[in-house]
Amino acid sequence: MGLKAGPARSRARRGGAWACGCSSGSSSSGPPAYCAARTNLENSIKSLTSLSTASGVSGLKSAVSKVSADATTLVNEAKGDFPSQTSAISSSVSALKTSVAGLSSNPTAAQISTITKDAGSVVSSVQTFMTASSSKCG
Repeated sequence: MGLKAGPARSRARRGGAWACGCSSGSSSSGPPAYCAARTNLENSIKSLTSLSTASGVSGLKSAVSKVSADATTLVNEAKGDFPSQTSAISSSVSALKTSVAGLSSNPTAAQISTITKDAGSVVSSVQTFMTASSSKCG
């Protein structure tokens, strides 16, 4: 893991903690805090994408709520290091929440289509973040 550290983190180890130029989400003694949040969000997205029709609208709303909470945690912890990727996550999750909030117990095909598109945007934005952060969380 020492080979993956950036220059600021390497200097911090040589010069002591006071020399660290890292964001608040990083530390010189292991992976940044957002790595755990990244795993939690990945797991909640897997739960969302594996829902069956038997889960119903309430199951969908519950899964989206969990994705939203995990996304908020990740964004708060990683936005200093990955501002554009975390902004994309926030925007896509917000759109999904809005789509799901308006569902009735018998959603229309158009509503389902919108939710499917919005969920795909969430997955895409999180995959972009995963790629960008893989060297720090690998």
